Parts: sequence; C-alpha cells; structure tokens
Amino acid sequence: MAYSTAHQSLVVRALPQEKTLRYATYAFLVLAGSALIAIAGQVKVPMWPVPTTLQTLAIFTIAAAYGRNLAIATLLAYLAEGAVGLPVFTNGGGLGYFAASATTGYLAGFVVAAGLTGWAADKGLSHNAFKLFGVNLVGTAIILVLGALWIAFHPAYGVEKAWAWGVGPFIVTDVIKAALAACLVPAVWALLRRK
Repeated sequence: MAYSTAHQSLVVRALPQEKTLRYATYAFLVLAGSALIAIAGQVKVPMWPVPTTLQTLAIFTIAAAYGRNLAIATLLAYLAEGAVGLPVFTNGGGLGYFAASATTGYLAGFVVAAGLTGWAADKGLSHNAFKLFGVNLVGTAIILVLGALWIAFHPAYGVEKAWAWGVGPFIVTDVIKAALAACLVPAVWALLRRK
C-alpha cells in the first residue's frame, strides 16, 4: 500500500510494508520511545526559575515523528511501565506514585499533548516548524493546566499552590522546549526532501 507523504508522520514513511515486520517495528518504537521519555525525565537542566527536565522535549519530538496512534501508545506504555514500579518517572514509579505525587496531572497531560501533536503530524503539520510550534504550545498549555488542576485538588497541596508550583515556574522553559521540538522533525523532513 502506498502512502502519501503529505499527510503522514515521519515514522510512517519509513515503516516496512510487510505486516509482521511492521507490527514488530511498532512494538520496538513504542518501547524505544517510552525509554527515551524515561531517560529525558532524569536529565535535569539548570534553568531559571527552577531546574527542568527534557521530558516534554522528548514527548513533542516523538509525537511529531510517530503520529497520533503510535505517540499515544508510547505514552500509555510509559505510564504502564511506571505503574508496575519501573522508576521511569522523574521521581520514581509504582501505583502509589500516581496518588501521592504532585506530577500525576502532568502525566495525564503528556498523553493528551502527545495525541494532539501526533494528530498534527498525521495531518502534515510536522513539515512546518511554525505550525508545529503552535500545536506544541497548545499541548504545553494542556500539560500545565492538567498539572495545575491535579495540584489544586490534591489534598496535600491545594489551590494556593497550583499556580506557584504547577504553572509559573515552567512557562518559560516549556515554551523553549516546545520550540526546540518544533524545529527537530521539520529539519529531518527537510533533509529527506533533499535526497
């Protein structure tokens, strides 16, 4: 089956056509993507006003390269790995992590944002850095809003900490990561067009 490169993700263009090999490649990409997100969550970059990780950079880049379905599968695998106790989250893992952590809202936001950026890639927007940046900004807002809502309604934190802890310190760094991610996949598309 031939695929149009105008409306597909970068990865779909490179997938093998043989069905068994294609599904094996999907599985490999999901595991590789979830591992990359876990590693990116451990990389702390000194930024102002608070240190940041590279998780959203990895998530937006993977989503733009993978497309919606594969990006969502990758994020769900990442959450499942954390739920069974693998230390894939920035501060650990396990089912208890979801209830006790201030970051659970962000984890949910990661799935939604990856789906949005992946959908945009499926529609061909991953060819254009400016359009992809706009989509990544919406995804960033979704992540921050869900993160802040979780903090606001969490009994250990509360509404007064939602902005101070959940949004304010991350706005600048998350916009920078959304911009970097928006540049990476279109750059690869541009290289492929030259071949």
